[in-house]
Amino acid sequence: MNRNTLLQLLAQVQTGQVSIESATETLSRLPFEETATATIDHHRTLRTGMPEVIFAAGKTPAQTADIFARLAASGTNVLATRASAEHAAAIPSGTYNELARTLTLLQSPTPTAGKIAIVCAGTSDLPVAEEAAVTAELFGAQVDRITDVGVAGLHRILAAQNRLRSADVVIVCAGMEGALPSVVGGLVAVPVIAVPTSVGYGASFGGASALLGMLNSCSPNVTVVNIDNGFGAAYSAVLIARAVSK
Repeated sequence: MNRNTLLQLLAQVQTGQVSIESATETLSRLPFEETATATIDHHRTLRTGMPEVIFAAGKTPAQTADIFARLAASGTNVLATRASAEHAAAIPSGTYNELARTLTLLQSPTPTAGKIAIVCAGTSDLPVAEEAAVTAELFGAQVDRITDVGVAGLHRILAAQNRLRSADVVIVCAGMEGALPSVVGGLVAVPVIAVPTSVGYGASFGGASALLGMLNSCSPNVTVVNIDNGFGAAYSAVLIARAVSK
């Protein structure tokens, strides 16, 4: 349930297209719906402007499909992250992005969320960057993907300066030593959200090295999310971009 579907329901009651009893049944599922394995927050879009999102990792395909279907029935857009091919097979209504490991269902228009540039240092960082891109696009942002521009070839990111400066927010995904967000932060006058990825050799400690490097960035416009959390970066970026574009 989102603002548009709620207004539509009330208008249908007003015109007699939907009975009061049927509308009451629909509204009775607010603010949440309990199933055998989940408590689904149908009220989240009304509170925050963003729907509940399914984290598919650790859930069976059947559990994920059930939650996905119940969210879809409410009329909202649906996103499941960290979805496997098995999850996708159980949810034929969703669009599966194998690289991003996401399942999406677009059902209703979303508020315009400005422009977000999503940068990844290397091709190995693409799964995290694409998770961020799919999330941002579903929530209404215009996304500019800038790929394979790590600091080992600094001229590549410098060549993208105009694209970076046209964005309301920049997301930077990088592994190894995690230096790229600091470079980008020094080039733009907008918030930079850094995403450390679990890419690198042994001393990268599964992304911890990049995380610490980003937390110690000398660029004051850089903030950091958790390792491999492209979804969290995009969610915050959309909220920032929406505020800027109002």
